[in-house]
Amino acid sequence: MKSFLAQFFTWWNGQTLGTRFHTWRVGQRVGEDEFGNVYYEGGTDSEGRTRRWVIYNGYSEASMIPPGWHGWIHHRVDVPPIREDYRSHDWQKPHEPNLTGTAAAYRPKGSVLNTGTRPQVTGDYDAWTPGS
Repeated sequence: MKSFLAQFFTWWNGQTLGTRFHTWRVGQRVGEDEFGNVYYEGGTDSEGRTRRWVIYNGYSEASMIPPGWHGWIHHRVDVPPIREDYRSHDWQKPHEPNLTGTAAAYRPKGSVLNTGTRPQVTGDYDAWTPGS
């Protein structure tokens, strides 16, 4: 359990104090995924639908929601994956963390952050000028 100050001042490493209170007040636990994230529902959102949310196990990383839970939390399906015989499709990839901001981040050819040399400029580009 994280400290009181972390719950009060941060949102990126688990639940905040406000989320903890809201969950205690109106949340009904729906289930847990293989990453340890816990899913809740309760109350209504601005569109009149049942509000759904997740308490992440660790840092709040939206890409950590598996496909079955993603569909449920975004109201694409009404039944959470634990209440049905949900199986991932063959075309669904396993989770890969978001590596933006790390040394392993994707850096395409030509990126200033790429360690290789930049491609040679070919001169086949004509810059747009106003009025032309």
